[in-house]
Amino acid sequence: MATYAIGDVQGCADELRELLGVIRFDGEADRLWFVGDLVNRGPKSLETLRLVRALGEAAVCVLGNHDFHLLCRAEGFARKHADDTLDEVLAAPDAPQLLAWLRARPMMHAANGYAMVHAGLLPQWSLAQAQALAHEVEGALRGAQCREFLRHLYGTEPRGWRDGLAGWDRLRVIVNAMARLRYCTDAGEMLLAVKREDAPPGARRWFDLRPPDEAPIVCGHWSTLGLLVTHKLLALDTGCVWGGRLTAVRLEDRALFQVPCREYQRPAE
Repeated sequence: MATYAIGDVQGCADELRELLGVIRFDGEADRLWFVGDLVNRGPKSLETLRLVRALGEAAVCVLGNHDFHLLCRAEGFARKHADDTLDEVLAAPDAPQLLAWLRARPMMHAANGYAMVHAGLLPQWSLAQAQALAHEVEGALRGAQCREFLRHLYGTEPRGWRDGLAGWDRLRVIVNAMARLRYCTDAGEMLLAVKREDAPPGARRWFDLRPPDEAPIVCGHWSTLGLLVTHKLLALDTGCVWGGRLTAVRLEDRALFQVPCREYQRPAE
């Protein structure tokens, strides 16, 4: 039995199938960890959702920012972006079932000595606290107030964590950190508009502020960072949708597997 962590798929279903062939995935014995962003910008978001959902208990997928964008668009709370490729999903006859399945995905997953989140974790949070906060978001997504939660999701405020945060502000900070974070200040204030490697003074990569003795974190979200494997981090977004590669790492021995991808989108300037 092996566990494979897989980077951002973003609708690249053909490459995902090829990668599963390369690792010789055995659905009876192996497990797949998806870092989120199953959908959008690539050509086959609908096919990707159907494929991963059909894997059942063999796969776990945390929610990414593009997955949230799909949920918000489905409820009418997000505008269609020029590079969105979600219309096929929204028009599909099984859209209600796929969206319900997506809402039931976790924000964070921890097992086998690793923790997985799409984007990052704030420096103030222990892994145990982060898991508890992730459960708060999961409860909102799966509960009766799901639509109101999605209505209030978008925004960049508050930019930092306070234990006294409540309501939609509290949930928004959790989602922004776990699904959007790249850089923050030493004090843990999120710099969500900063995306490039040449960050301004005072901007710190979120993982550089994490305690060195915690479990390694598996994440994606940051294609310009690329593949980064250290003792405490496995960053696996290798820009599949930009013509890069789709990456898997076998967690037991950190063996690397990659397939080349078609250039579906041009990288953002």
